[in-house]
Order: sequence, then structure tokens, then C-alpha cells
Amino acid sequence: MEIMFVAYIIVAVVLASLFTVSAAGKLRREKKQIETLDRVGVPAKMVPLLAACEIAGAVGLLVGLAFGPIGIAAAVGTILYFVGAIIGHLRIGDLKGIGPSTFLLVLGVGALVLRIASL
Repeated sequence: MEIMFVAYIIVAVVLASLFTVSAAGKLRREKKQIETLDRVGVPAKMVPLLAACEIAGAVGLLVGLAFGPIGIAAAVGTILYFVGAIIGHLRIGDLKGIGPSTFLLVLGVGALVLRIASL
């Protein structure tokens, strides 16, 4: 079980870091992120909400280090977030945009499996 928890720590920290960078980009309205969101059809008023979801996911994954159920809930939220992102890209036929979302979805699934296994 210890090895699973160490693996969860690594995945959670990496995913939380990526979420934090992504949320900061959305809040700063970085051109590349905003162009992608526009292309997928995300209304501008939803961008801060997406950033808040990413921040909540990052915090939840890290709090999950101390309290397993929060880590599990955060991992489930991460999975749902990226399933939505993949659907958004598929809806407009943006196959190029699916790669990063799929990678992050896999990390989210990994976080969920590892956190459950380490309880």
C-alpha cells in the first residue's frame, strides 16, 4: 500500500501543478488558451468558472494526501472535467485538441485508482 500512496503523491502533485498553470492562464486570459476555448465554443463568461474548477481540483488532490475521500472526489471531478473537454473537442472535429485532454484524463484516472488503492 505504501508504494501506491507514493505513486498517488507523484500523480497528484503533477496533476495539481498542471491544473494550477492552466487556471492561471485562463485567469490571465492567455491568448492560446482563450483561442482554444473560443474554438470549442466555451462562452467567455465560463472561463473563470473553468479556472475555479481547476483550482478546486488541484486543492482537492493535494488535500487528498491527508484525507483520502477528498482525493477520490477530486480525482472523479478531474475525470469529469476532461471527459467534458474531450467531448467539446470531438463535437467540433478538433482531433488535435484531444491529445492533451486525454493525457490529463489518464492522469485523473491514475489518481483515482492510486488513491483508492492506497486507502
